[in-house]
Amino acid sequence: MQELELQVQRLDPQVPLPTYAHEGDAGMDLAAAAEVTVSPGERVAVPTGLAVAIPQGWVGLVHPRSGLARRHGITVTNAPGTIDAGYRGEVQVLLVNLGDESVTLSRGDRIAQLLLQQVGHARVVEVEDLDDTTRGAGGFGSTGTRSSDPAS
Repeated sequence: MQELELQVQRLDPQVPLPTYAHEGDAGMDLAAAAEVTVSPGERVAVPTGLAVAIPQGWVGLVHPRSGLARRHGITVTNAPGTIDAGYRGEVQVLLVNLGDESVTLSRGDRIAQLLLQQVGHARVVEVEDLDDTTRGAGGFGSTGTRSSDPAS
């Protein structure tokens, strides 16, 4: 596993730094820097009190926490959120409540996960036609249903 240095600036000296909960975890936990209540259907930008310097050639991806989603219906609105390498402002997490009850998240509660991933940049080339594949233009639902699938 490639070790990467992530520079983090605490904009709020009381907030925890992003941390991996377990060895081998893909994402680092991000915590709320303020208490927020999210009503059903409401979207909120939750501050983390942190700014990060994502290295060039990498991206920070903000993913939901499965426990919040399962217990309360709280998820990341634009999942995954994207933190570009050039961004130096405060990391905020856009949350939405898909549940039936209001949820209060306290300062210090883990609200999302930050994953770092290498990215490539493409040289865009316009062509008249694309090569053929077995899938072709098949999109949503193009693989059909399976008889063993209880939903089919």
